[in-house]
Amino acid sequence: MAGRRRSDGALRGKLRSPGRPGVASREDRRRFWAFIAEGLSSEDAAMKVGVSQPVGPRWFRAAGGMAPSHLSRSSKAPSGRYLTFAEREEIALLRAQGAGVQEVARRLGRAASTISRELRRNAATRGGNLDYRATTAQWHAERAARRPKPAKLAWNPVLRSYVQDRLAGHVTRPGGGAVAGPAVPWKGRRHGPRQHRRWARAWSPQQIAARLRLDYPDDESMRISHEAIYQALYVQGRGALKRELTQCLRTGRALRVPRARAQSRGKSFVTPEVLISERPAEAEDRAVPGHWEGDLILGLNRSAIGTLVERTTRFTLLLHLPPMEGHGTRPRTKNGPALAGHGADAVRDAITTAITLLPEQLRRSLTWDQGAEMAQHARLRIDAGLKVYFCDPHSPWQRGTNENTNGLLRQYFPKGTDLSVYDREELAAVAAALNGRPRKTLGWQTPAEALDAVLRSVQGAVATTA
Repeated sequence: MAGRRRSDGALRGKLRSPGRPGVASREDRRRFWAFIAEGLSSEDAAMKVGVSQPVGPRWFRAAGGMAPSHLSRSSKAPSGRYLTFAEREEIALLRAQGAGVQEVARRLGRAASTISRELRRNAATRGGNLDYRATTAQWHAERAARRPKPAKLAWNPVLRSYVQDRLAGHVTRPGGGAVAGPAVPWKGRRHGPRQHRRWARAWSPQQIAARLRLDYPDDESMRISHEAIYQALYVQGRGALKRELTQCLRTGRALRVPRARAQSRGKSFVTPEVLISERPAEAEDRAVPGHWEGDLILGLNRSAIGTLVERTTRFTLLLHLPPMEGHGTRPRTKNGPALAGHGADAVRDAITTAITLLPEQLRRSLTWDQGAEMAQHARLRIDAGLKVYFCDPHSPWQRGTNENTNGLLRQYFPKGTDLSVYDREELAAVAAALNGRPRKTLGWQTPAEALDAVLRSVQGAVATTA
């Protein structure tokens, strides 16, 4: 019979290995979720707390995208009666220096019995000894402190069946027959744009929770909060509901999105100094020509035409954006060029080619929405000498002149048609037709006449200066 090991004296029985200690302490995880609440990405938050970048997304997915209650900013700090990670590090150092239990207790201001129990309960026992390491001790303590509560949907099958049926039940015909809808496999992530969605009854968790009170007014066991349903869907280990049922939610998100991250969502190339609020005041009253608004009009098969409209004269330029070789015949390379022809490089080149034909006095600014096609705006500013400003998210009225012009252009380029069939000359002809229409706002002049008057005044000013 094998001899007795020192670890047999620990105050916990033999158990299957629970794995290895986590890569960070509870305080590190609390800081991680605090950074997430501020709007940082999972990778950036992980780097902030000193763990590797892949760890951040792993924590984020395991928690369903929201901080666990004991790690949220509103949760209470652990009671002072429990040893902290800093104290456990001090214990490990003192023990390595040969200090006894009484000496460690005196140094930390704790009872000797507290230190004695800590050394036995939370020691590393894998090697058969009672070796004390702070990280392993903290891990054992956090595991012992867990008080997992079984999810209500896990032990109440009637309630679980009710929730699943309202969330993911079949859509039925008026006569009662089920309609399957499109076959959409679960990929573990949100559906892409312009993709089929799973058909279901698709009640929201809030609707389900509220309806239970009407359908079961006297049965208190048939009660659940909408947050509990969300956690059953998103949090790993909560059980009861499969993660794939997130397809049935209105958003179809595979993970929840923290509010700060959703509010700050935008393009990384849009910085505060290029927002429309920083645009010169002269552009607002249209008194000074040379301020432009731009956008893309989209068509079938991801085809597009770029539009530029001068705010003072309403003069319109159309940008030819033909698809690149391989569009529609081979899959796009990840992080490769936009084969549809309206990527950042193609749009930048098209604007530069069109706008540099005008005098410098007519190239003061360009206002665009926050589309990814303008990611090269800094290069555009250098190449064309044109300052670029961006509208606020979801604010098309801040480019009202351009939006109105796009509506006029739909007479020539209706929605749902392939815009890639038009060549450069045909676009120029449509632009000439639009610029030849009299406008009430210009005193029934045409945009071409208004621009011609501006050009003559610019040339006259140059000649006078010379």
